[in-house]
Amino acid sequence: MTEEDLADYLEGSGYPAHLVRGGSQGLISRYKKFVEEVEQGYPYGLDDYRRDLDLRGVIATVGLSGEVVEEDARLEEMLTQREVRVWESSSGNPNWDFGFPRNAPRELLRSLKFAGLLPTEE
Repeated sequence: MTEEDLADYLEGSGYPAHLVRGGSQGLISRYKKFVEEVEQGYPYGLDDYRRDLDLRGVIATVGLSGEVVEEDARLEEMLTQREVRVWESSSGNPNWDFGFPRNAPRELLRSLKFAGLLPTEE
């Protein structure tokens, strides 16, 4: 896929202008930042987490998975409860859609519970 095709795809899918302008390197850079955020304690809620997983799905869709192998491994090390599917970012059962950061802060845990993905305390 050319950079122009990627820009058309991103724009047509409603991604923000900064991601469209960033092209493939912008996608990869944002995914790397996401993995770093997960390692440090993802500071956002479930909607943001799902949007970041969508970026990983786009990376797979456009054939750039080979560029983020190291980040995928780092993310996988950080995830817990791998039987819980938190999103469907792309077709099939990509491993990044299952589980959530084991160091998830309160906001993300609260969002997961509200979505029915984790049991609530009685």
